[in-house]
Amino acid sequence: MNNLIVYVHPYDKSYNHAVLNAVQANMKKNRKKFKILDLYKDNFNPAYDARELSLYSKGKTCRPQVKFYLKELKNADTLIIICPFWWNGVPGMLKGFIDVVMKEGKGLTHENTMMGVKGELVNIKHTYVLTTSAAPTFYLKLFLGNGIKRIFLNKTLKQLGMKKRKWINFGGITRSTKSKRNRFLSYIKEYKFK
Repeated sequence: MNNLIVYVHPYDKSYNHAVLNAVQANMKKNRKKFKILDLYKDNFNPAYDARELSLYSKGKTCRPQVKFYLKELKNADTLIIICPFWWNGVPGMLKGFIDVVMKEGKGLTHENTMMGVKGELVNIKHTYVLTTSAAPTFYLKLFLGNGIKRIFLNKTLKQLGMKKRKWINFGGITRSTKSKRNRFLSYIKEYKFK
């Protein structure tokens, strides 16, 4: 099994980075192969330029980094996305990753058909989105419309062909205690990623 971790946070002293470390510890403990795409560390540019956008429907890119990311996605069995929950959704960097990397075309990430989008990332059997948020998780689900699950997991990632998708959030992070934070990290270190 090839596990691909997409990490989306600019600060290496953040709690999200601690979550990344916990996922890596989990992978190592369970002797699982994994690779990390650290979008900020890689200086990924999430914005399209005119040339890149003109290549989108041809399934092409002018960026070697995008080709590399596509190759890693096509080789992954499991995808783990680690990011904060900012301004009621995923960070712009992650949205830009979806926009720029998810190329249209047979054998890439999706293909437009007469019946709509056909996802090509069927190789990804399990997808996990691990987020942290200032708001409690129940608030995100009940009062903000459960956007991560309803839109990001069950629309965007599903349309790309990803099979089983799960969202795990550590809510109320700004008011949490050190012991609560450590319990969540322990949970991630022991979690049974498929």
